[in-house]
Formats: sequence, C-alpha cells, structure tokens
Amino acid sequence: MAMLQFFIAVDVTVVNVALPSIGADFGVDGHALTWVVVGYTITGGGLLMLGGRLGDVLGRRRILLLGTAVFGAASLLAGLAPSFAILVTARLLQGAGEAIALPAAMAVIVLMFPEGPRRSRALSVWAAVTSCGLVLGFVLSGIVIELLGWRWIFLVSVPFVAVVLAAVAFLVPSERPVGSTSLDLPGSLLLVAAPLLFTLGVVETGRADGALPWLPPVALVGAAAAGVLFIGAERRSRNPLVPPRFFRNRPRILANLATALLSAALSTSFLLFTYYLQDRLEAGPLRAGLTMLPLAVSLIAASVVAPRLLGRWGARACVLAGIGFTVLAMTGIALVSRLGASGPAMIPAMMLIAAGMGFGIVGLQYIAVTGVTEDDAGIASGIQRAADQLGGSTGITIYVGIGFAPASGGTDPFLVSSFLAIAGLAAAGFVTWRIPMPTAVLEEKTM
Repeated sequence: MAMLQFFIAVDVTVVNVALPSIGADFGVDGHALTWVVVGYTITGGGLLMLGGRLGDVLGRRRILLLGTAVFGAASLLAGLAPSFAILVTARLLQGAGEAIALPAAMAVIVLMFPEGPRRSRALSVWAAVTSCGLVLGFVLSGIVIELLGWRWIFLVSVPFVAVVLAAVAFLVPSERPVGSTSLDLPGSLLLVAAPLLFTLGVVETGRADGALPWLPPVALVGAAAAGVLFIGAERRSRNPLVPPRFFRNRPRILANLATALLSAALSTSFLLFTYYLQDRLEAGPLRAGLTMLPLAVSLIAASVVAPRLLGRWGARACVLAGIGFTVLAMTGIALVSRLGASGPAMIPAMMLIAAGMGFGIVGLQYIAVTGVTEDDAGIASGIQRAADQLGGSTGITIYVGIGFAPASGGTDPFLVSSFLAIAGLAAAGFVTWRIPMPTAVLEEKTM
C-alpha cells in the first residue's frame, strides 16, 4: 500500500520541474502546460469518492487491482506519448487510476489497525509516504530529466506498479461484494466537471494575449452550474456519492474542509518553490531538484515526531500547530522573493512547510476517519483524499493563478500568492478550532 501511495504521490509533483522540457519538446506554452499539473489532481480528486464507494460495494481487493492497473497503463502511455494531447489524456487516466485505487488502499489500512496509537502510527506512515512522494517528485524529476529525459519520470514507476499488483493479488484477502448496488455516476462526472471548468475559467482569465474573451465567463458559469447540478443529483440519487449520513458527522465535515484549506497552501508552496528556483533564479532541473532535498528530509523527521505528539497533544492541537508552521513558511517565501535572495534562503520555509504537512495533515486524517466501520471506511477515506487533492488543485488555481496573472498590476506574484494562501490558512485555523473532538480522539489524548 505504501509503495502504491508513494508513486501516486510522486506523480502529483514530478511534472513540475519537467514542465519546461515538456513544453520545449511539444512546442506548447505555459498556459497549456497547466493542464499537465492540475488535470491529474482534479480528475483524481473528483473521482476519489466514486472510487471509495466502488471499494465498499465491489470489494477493496478487486478495486485495488483495477485502479493500480489503470494507473500503471496510464504511466506507460504518458512516457511514450507522441503528442501533447495524448500526454494530457494519459495524465487524466492516471488521475482516474489513483481515484479508484487509493481509497481502497487507505480503507485496508484503516480497517487493519484499531483506533488508538496503532492506527495513529499507521496513518503517520501513510502520511509520511505521501509527503515524501510529493517532495521527492521534485528531486527525482531533476535527476531523471538531467540524465535520461522527461519521459522517464513516468516510465520509472511502471515496474514498481507491477510489483504492487503482484503484492495485492497475494497479500490482500478477497471480499464478498455487497451486491448489485447502483453507483452515482452522474454525481461523479459533475464533481469532476465543476473544478475542471473552474480551472479553465481562471487560467483563461489570466492569459496575457486576451484570446477567446468569452471562454472564462462561460467556463465559470458552467462550473457553478455543475456544482448546483451535483447537489441536485445527490438529493435525487437512490445511492448518492456522498451518503446523507456523512453530513451528520460534524467532526468529519469540518476536518475535510480544513484539509482542503491547508492543502491549498501546501500545494501552492511547492509550485512557488519551483517557480522561484527555475524562473526567478534560472536554476536547471538538477539544481532545482537538489535544492528541494531539505524539504524531503524535513518531512521524514516531521512524520516521525508528529504521531508521538498526536497522542500527547491531541489531534486539534497538532493541526493548529501545522497551520501555524505553514503560515510562517508562506511569510518566508514572500520575504525571500521580496529580497531577491538565493535558493538556499528558501530552506527555512521548506522546513516549515514540512512541519506544517507533518503535523496538520496527519491530525486531520485521523479526525476524518475516526469512527469508520466496514460499511463506510472506503467513502470516508475517499472524501478525505478528495478534500486533500481538490483543495490542492484549487489552491494552485486561485492563489498562483491570481498572483501570476497579468492583471496583478506588476505586484510581486510571490507576495500576492503567499498573502492569499495565508488568508486561506487563517480560515483553516478557525475551522479547526470549531471541530468537536470525537470521543476516540479525546480518549487517546488521555492515555
């Protein structure tokens, strides 16, 4: 499960350092390259809840095999893509494979370890693998691009995915499907369409050439319409994507909202690090990747410390600490950019981002899956992962999109993006403070 999670997480960020090479190879500009990044995360995030439901209905082992196979085949297609359109299609398929496999994988882990210190440690390992995969995506991409070319950032995961397929087939026990329960396919499609249209509207608004002036408002209206239709479809569905009982669990609702807000800032910071190193300082792929190495090391350290403090402090205190660390990190990014400092000056901000992710995401994951059962482990895991990914992609779209848009009037884009992220983090802190702690979390704190 950890190996699958690692390579899925790597593919979220591995393309960032590779974007200039991909653009040069296919002759496309930065506007088009945006879809290589957000297409994967939006498709994956939008379909995650369907993936969680599929695992609950059809069996987690079967869905794990299907999702892992789709992800591996899409990785191979991306590495061999003869055109930019096929590359984007492969990235969308990678997101679909992730959405099918990950909720089942997380549900297997949640059901394997009972609530308390054991589940806390298991989720901390899971979060550590995610964090390291996200950051090592930057580091590995720089090395691989320098030595082998950008196509290998996708091809290198294919043999490891084959290992995961074999391991799942032999180690994960099979389950009896629940039965012929209908699935909410319209709701899933609308949940993907809304953020995709929203991203299209924001990205097109920021185009410097002003081409297709009618597209941004049409896309934004379409995104709003898809959101409204999604709510209507969920109310009418006999088996909604998000069961109504989920909305009666206030801690889970608020934990997922805080996850989206925190992930928006964390994902924004990753892209700002890359832009500063490669665009502002004109560092090559290898140098940019190696400069990100302290972030990976710090994430490992934070993931070791966080689970120990989770039981001692309580989940809410850990989350608030993580949000505070992230606020300091975004402030550091703005200051370094304002001063025009060298790449190593970003290392303190990277270490604070690592602490923010290690403390914040682990605590929120723990709250979001507290009290799950065999019947809803998949959907709870899928919603939590969807909040994480859709929050991250939305943060990039809004914070970076507004900060780097021509309409910013010459203001430092790093300053604007960081200020917007800090505002979102303030909202995350308020939401976290309002979370009523589940009984299991409170009992663990007193142990």
